[in-house]
Amino acid sequence: MSEEPKGPGAVVLGWWSKHIAARETSSAKALAARLRRAAPMAVLCEPAVQELARDLSLGPMQAERLVQLAGLLAEVREHTSARLARRLGGVEPVLSPLRFQRLIRAEGAELTDLMRRAITMADHKCNVAALAADILHWEAARPRWCFDYFGADAPAKAIEEKTQ
Repeated sequence: MSEEPKGPGAVVLGWWSKHIAARETSSAKALAARLRRAAPMAVLCEPAVQELARDLSLGPMQAERLVQLAGLLAEVREHTSARLARRLGGVEPVLSPLRFQRLIRAEGAELTDLMRRAITMADHKCNVAALAADILHWEAARPRWCFDYFGADAPAKAIEEKTQ
C-alpha cells in the first residue's frame, strides 16, 4: 500500500512532476540540465526554483538548501515508492556501507555531491517526496536513513521525536 505524500514532500513532488519529470519535453530536459550544472546564483535565478521557494515558504536564509534540493531533484528521473536509502542498501547494497557512512556524515557541498552519486547508483529512481522532505530536514532524517539502508523498520517513536 502506497502512502500519499504530505507536507513539503507533496509540494515538491507536485513541483517536480510539473517542471522536471517529463524529460521528453525540451523545457523539462533543459531545466534539469541547468539545475544540475548551474552555479548557485544561477539556480536561484530560475523562475521555476523561485516558484518552489514560494510554495515551500523558503526565504533567503534557506537559499543554500533550496539550491541543493533543486540540483538533486534534477538528478531524479523516475518517482517510485522506495526511499533512496532503501534503494541504496539492503541485502546486496549498491552503495557500500563505508560510502553510506560517509554520506550520512556529510554536510553542505559534500552532501550534495555524495547524494548525486547515490541517486545515480539508484538508477535515478527514488521517492521524490521523501527525498525532498529528507533534504529539507537532513539532521532529523539521518537516523531513518540508517534504518532504511539496512532494511530495518525504524522505531516510530524515536523518529517522530527527532522530526518534531
